[in-house]
Amino acid sequence: MWDNFFRDGGFGMWPTVLFGFFLVASGGLFALRPEKRFLMLAAALGASTFGSGLLGASVGIINTMRYAQSAPEGEHLRIAFLGTAESMNNIVLAMILFVLSSLLVVVGAARAARTPAAA
Repeated sequence: MWDNFFRDGGFGMWPTVLFGFFLVASGGLFALRPEKRFLMLAAALGASTFGSGLLGASVGIINTMRYAQSAPEGEHLRIAFLGTAESMNNIVLAMILFVLSSLLVVVGAARAARTPAAA
């Protein structure tokens, strides 16, 4: 399953992995230094990563339906199912990166809760 995961997702995987890389980096930064500015950065990059994955999946599904329309007789449904499944790789990648970053943010939040607030 994982051997063609990135390739099958198509072009939309590239912006998703780019935003996702920065998302995980900002989550790691917040885990190391739990400051509000890093949390805001992680939230904004989380939205960008998810939006990029959703956009990539949407474009993939649109292209799949266009191709399935002109497919040989009897292949329409098969092509639609396969293309839609491949297009969902964009959302899967976005969610993997989002969950990884969320775990790092949880670590930062736990560290912030143990640190006494400055008066």
